[in-house]
Amino acid sequence: MVYDVIVIGGGQAGLAMGYYLRKTSLSFLILDNNELVGDAWRKRYDSLVLFTPRSYSSLPGLEVEGDPSGYPTKNEIANYLEQYGKTFNLPIQLKCEVTKVRKENGQYHIVTKDSLIKSKKVIIATGPFHTPRIPSFAKDLPKDIVQLHSSEYKNQTQLNHGSVLVVGGGNSGAQIAVELSSIHETYLSIGHKIRFLPLSIGKKSFFWWCEKIGLLKASGDSFIGKKFKGKPDPIFGFELRERIKNKEVKLKARSKSIKGNIIQFEDSSTLRVQNVIWATGFNKDYSWIDIPNLFDRNGYIKHERGITENEGLYFLGLPWQHRRGSALLLGVGDDAEYLAHHIQLT
Repeated sequence: MVYDVIVIGGGQAGLAMGYYLRKTSLSFLILDNNELVGDAWRKRYDSLVLFTPRSYSSLPGLEVEGDPSGYPTKNEIANYLEQYGKTFNLPIQLKCEVTKVRKENGQYHIVTKDSLIKSKKVIIATGPFHTPRIPSFAKDLPKDIVQLHSSEYKNQTQLNHGSVLVVGGGNSGAQIAVELSSIHETYLSIGHKIRFLPLSIGKKSFFWWCEKIGLLKASGDSFIGKKFKGKPDPIFGFELRERIKNKEVKLKARSKSIKGNIIQFEDSSTLRVQNVIWATGFNKDYSWIDIPNLFDRNGYIKHERGITENEGLYFLGLPWQHRRGSALLLGVGDDAEYLAHHIQLT
């Protein structure tokens, strides 16, 4: 059988794509390497809570249950995604690791560990979180110091007694630093000035206000989009700010190098800790896509709203694919609908 469309990735992007493909007559299949839909969320740290309220954390066609103004946990979202696939009876093949995608004789060949699947079109919906990005000097840490990437961290029981350094100033690093500061002497290493934004203003979600002023719908090449694109994400909520003010979390400059068990920072200060959490993000890994002319000279995927120069090859769930929320639950549905419409016309 040759499918009309294969979607690689069964997370929020792949599920949103499935929702819109289900409205067409196209034959399609969603491939995912996890054991259950939603496992990518289940595997994240235990205390993870979204900074978008439930009213802004849903995919098209199905609302997240619970208080719309409350903030869902990672397990809520994982269970929601699993329910989403069942609600719309989406064809999902789990425990399916794709090892290669290539094009032969006008068809896409999707190679897995167990089979070869053929399709007329392919949508890469694997999201922006592929391989942990850890500084090369991390290897110089002594083995008795616990070091974990944020994707490996679950809770404080994994750590040694004593102090901890969280490296990275995104929302994950902020949440982990706040959590650990109640138990450990905690330091946060960050290379830029932190911008804090409120979770709500006047009893309305911050994202409600963003919707009213048009920020959620602003494209990356719009005036307002250019003001935000490429800048470090703000930290939502003021918990970290209060912990810093009370010296429960101590700020350090960007981590620079390690000598022995001493971490050195860009401002020439040093620190000895018993634990390090690398909340330093992820690198993209598309080495398994054997398609020419996929990247520009800076290593970015060449696309227009997810449509590549390679006929029949699409991407979904990229940061700023079209808007600020393109890689988030609240925005990926718009891009999925756009691609489904385009695919039907081609």
